[in-house]
Amino acid sequence: MEEPELCALTQYYWCVRYAPPKPGAIRFLKETPMRLLLAACLCLLPSSLLADEGIRLFILSGQSNMVGLKPEVSFTPAVKDAYAGEEVVVVKNASGGKPIRLWYKDWKAPEGKATAAFVPGSLYDSLMKDVNAATAGKKIKSVVFVWMQGERDAREGLASVYSASMQGLIKQLRTDLKREDIPVVIGRLSDYQNGEKNWDDLRAAQAEAADADPLTVLVDTDDLNGPKDGLHYNQEGYKEMGSRFAQAAITLLNQEKK
Repeated sequence: MEEPELCALTQYYWCVRYAPPKPGAIRFLKETPMRLLLAACLCLLPSSLLADEGIRLFILSGQSNMVGLKPEVSFTPAVKDAYAGEEVVVVKNASGGKPIRLWYKDWKAPEGKATAAFVPGSLYDSLMKDVNAATAGKKIKSVVFVWMQGERDAREGLASVYSASMQGLIKQLRTDLKREDIPVVIGRLSDYQNGEKNWDDLRAAQAEAADADPLTVLVDTDDLNGPKDGLHYNQEGYKEMGSRFAQAAITLLNQEKK
């Protein structure tokens, strides 16, 4: 009896071929005495031979209100449900009270404006270290960047350069990951200090950055900070924020398919 050879008919269907090939030489597993052994071997194949096109990567970063977000409560379950059967990787790296220049390496201050000394891009490097560790050896199918930041820049009166900085940060990330198709979700500053010029200007700058990029959306958070319109949110506020961010990310990814 000829030795059987495992062969693939398609990505999902396997058979046993008996050499030399001839009409009727392809016999499905149920016809062979080795079916149990080969079936057991095939059970080990899906993670390698039957893998999909790669992981779904979601990168979350920003300052204190991103620190307060627990992805596992609402964000991660929502995206995992949307991409059931696929590998979903969520990376969060956030730091409270920090301006955007700690992420954007080419940040420039407004002319004549003195600012606190920070190393431009230092938090971005920390973020990318986490991203690289989480994706090592993995093919990436899609990436979404979720951003919740801006309070510090508003307080420093830096709204005039915020839109350009946000657009620069998006370009920086797309360049480093070698993907021009990265959608971006920006959480808008809440109504904590609505009516205060620097705060209002920063919110407007966020909207400008979102409008400038067809793959970027702005998510409203005005109702998440409680009846007293606090700077930070309560537990339910963060849960809802995670849900909104997830839905925005899913919507953007679905739009890419069209």
